[in-house]
Amino acid sequence: MSKVRPSPSFATLIQDFFVERLMDQRAVSPETISSYRDTFRLFLRFASERIGKCPSDLTLADIDAPTVLAFLRHLEVDRHNCARTRNVRLAAVRSFMKYAAYRDIASMDVIQRVLAVPMKRCEKPMVGFLSRDEIQQLISAPDPDTWFGQRDRVLLATMYNTGARVSEILALRVGDVILGPAPFVRILGKGRKQRTVPLWRSTATLIKRWLPRIQDEPSQRLFPNRSGNAMTRSNVADRLRIAVTRAKSQCPQLAKRSVSPHLVRHATAMHLLQSGVDLSVIALWLGHESPSTTHGYMEADLTMKERALHNIQPPHVKNRRYRPPDRLLQFLESL
Repeated sequence: MSKVRPSPSFATLIQDFFVERLMDQRAVSPETISSYRDTFRLFLRFASERIGKCPSDLTLADIDAPTVLAFLRHLEVDRHNCARTRNVRLAAVRSFMKYAAYRDIASMDVIQRVLAVPMKRCEKPMVGFLSRDEIQQLISAPDPDTWFGQRDRVLLATMYNTGARVSEILALRVGDVILGPAPFVRILGKGRKQRTVPLWRSTATLIKRWLPRIQDEPSQRLFPNRSGNAMTRSNVADRLRIAVTRAKSQCPQLAKRSVSPHLVRHATAMHLLQSGVDLSVIALWLGHESPSTTHGYMEADLTMKERALHNIQPPHVKNRRYRPPDRLLQFLESL
């Protein structure tokens, strides 16, 4: 008769979840590892204070549905996280619980109750984007007589041309750019999916002029910082903020906008859509997993809706003024 294997400790499950499941079996991206890591750092600190145990002493039974729900309330009330962030944290916890279900069958009741905690529905804001003039002023803003200004011009032009996410832009290397008769760039996107995006001649020319200013090796980051290392997200946000400040004199409406790197990505999608590019092509261009994501740009494009409105003749309805048939109703109507 075979012996029943003891259930692994909670600490062992957490470590195996990250090393075996996420890194080894699924080979998720470093960004996913970082997101899950941050979630469990927050969650374990919260659970430790709530239950009165050190994180290493917690058990799977301690991580029950009431504790998870209390953690989600803590995120929204105390940390002022939005519903989307709350759902991202919950998704990480649920992913771990699904893994734990295979390793600790004895705790299945606790696991099932946590998995039953629902995602919170939230409003999906309308997609914002920059106009063509705003984008042009933004790309022209950096000082071309400085090393930083030259890099920022190429950086912003490439961001707009490709519609790439910040993480995708920062991961670009010199070897990812092909400056041939039909220039293009290879981008490694979400889910480690590769895609190629064509480059405008103007963008290819900027990149060609930029390459002599850095180490022209295939493994070299295309957009390094001054020390030659990779830029960070905060670096890109800071340089974009500086470009907006310089561009405000020529484009005052930028002062009223909250310009982020993702807004540049939205501008790429909207301008492609307004130029008549099919949604399926835009989805491939941006590396969207689901076509429904790309459809959001069509919902946000007021220009297309106005053109559609002009193509439809309004119905001819004769307007008549409402007159209450009774004095008492007339009195109420006058209030």
